[in-house]
Amino acid sequence: MKNNILKLIGKGLLLIFILFCLLMVTPRTIGFLFPEKPPIGYHFEKLNYLAVGVGLEKMVDLKPKIPETIEEIKNVEYKNVNGKSLQMDFYRPKDAVEPLPLLLFIHGGSYKSGKRSDYLVYLVSFAEKGYMTATVSYRLLRDGIYPAAIEDVTDALAWLFENGENYGYNPDRVAIIGGSAGAHLAMLAGYGWGKSIRIKDNNYFSENEHRIKTVVDIYGPVDITTFYARNQQLVASCIGYSFEDKPELYYEASPINYVKSSSPPTLIFHGTSDNVIPISQSDTLKARLDALGVPCEYYRLPLWPHAMDIFERVNIFLQKKMDEFFKKYL
Repeated sequence: MKNNILKLIGKGLLLIFILFCLLMVTPRTIGFLFPEKPPIGYHFEKLNYLAVGVGLEKMVDLKPKIPETIEEIKNVEYKNVNGKSLQMDFYRPKDAVEPLPLLLFIHGGSYKSGKRSDYLVYLVSFAEKGYMTATVSYRLLRDGIYPAAIEDVTDALAWLFENGENYGYNPDRVAIIGGSAGAHLAMLAGYGWGKSIRIKDNNYFSENEHRIKTVVDIYGPVDITTFYARNQQLVASCIGYSFEDKPELYYEASPINYVKSSSPPTLIFHGTSDNVIPISQSDTLKARLDALGVPCEYYRLPLWPHAMDIFERVNIFLQKKMDEFFKKYL
């Protein structure tokens, strides 16, 4: 009797193991059969890393070597705040002759960490594709709460719009791209936070201003007035006040409130298993853009969590769709 029970348990465990293995290989199998579809993930973050450990997935090289064909221009100061130098880096093909379209990448890091080199995987790759790429530092929470970071990003844009001739890019062909907190800042800047909140005498805010041509939102927060968002400690830390004390700041810091019919064409990526920024945030943005007739492409990546683009299959898909989008709108 005891042996029969042990055999049944053994068979049950074997069946569970086989089913688990089948589930683990399913995302790659579907990806192989349908290469044009968004890649499928594993829902749980630990399973994603398990897939890497057993060789089903690869992670991107976050510190790629700079190819000899790419010129790197580092530590260009665009602003100084109380002795703190805020800088940007550029990457461009060495053989470029004509002014290039510029892709500005804004790093994430929950507003409290991260650095501009975090997106080197994108910066180098798109420079090899024939773009000029840039990445910018901004004040993190230890140096200033809202609106410090978005002030820095809009000032960086103002600087970029004025210095195209000096660095070899076209200031009328600028895209802004960000992930997570960086996407929040990219959307605020791209949708016009500066024009509504600040008055400044430079090209970015002038009547005949250059304009951001496209915005790329990679799992970014869109509306921080939602019940979920306004009850997150990180959001309160970023704003510096609770929603009850300063609801107007939460409204002011929500990109959704600046979207209008003249907003730049927007590309959105979000994992359906994101437990940091709910995918409903991107659903809301897509609905608003569609209602206003703003060109928008939206990719919901099945079963991927937050920071999904550190995985190679996702990163390749995102880069492919970004390149197509830039060729169409930039």
